[in-house]
Amino acid sequence: RPDDRVLQKTPAGFDVSVWEFFWALREGAAVVLARPDGHRDPAYLAGLIRARRVTTMHFVPSMLQAFLQAEEITADPSWAASLRRVFSSGEALPGAVAARWLELTGVPLHNLYGPTEAAVDVTYHPCDGAPDTVVPIGRPVWNTGLRVLDSCLRPVPAGAPGELYLTGVQL
Repeated sequence: RPDDRVLQKTPAGFDVSVWEFFWALREGAAVVLARPDGHRDPAYLAGLIRARRVTTMHFVPSMLQAFLQAEEITADPSWAASLRRVFSSGEALPGAVAARWLELTGVPLHNLYGPTEAAVDVTYHPCDGAPDTVVPIGRPVWNTGLRVLDSCLRPVPAGAPGELYLTGVQL
């Protein structure tokens, strides 16, 4: 929405930076640019989120975990008051990290999954705070399909091992 403010903190060489740059502009929202290497400084990020009233941001799970271990972040979580949604992708999201985020901030966290060659993210899962071993990759995003197939490219029964195949316009 026009009142959203997306934090652009990901280095431009990483595929996630594409949506940080363009999603806000496509939707009529604002992009808040972090200083170069600002993603490495939790206190700076928290201050920027608070000062610029950021509503939307992304974390790679390992960076989210490091962010949540910083004393500046946990001592006073009021820096997160403007946030409406946070996305996490790029690695498996540990359930304990997702649960800690939700406990500390109460801000909805969405796990995204997708290989770069499939236009970045192809699935999403809204985290519920359950400290599972790993947060599920979830369901396909709009206009994308998922198929779990065996070595002969036949669908496998639910719960059986197989390889994930993607369908849709994102390929």
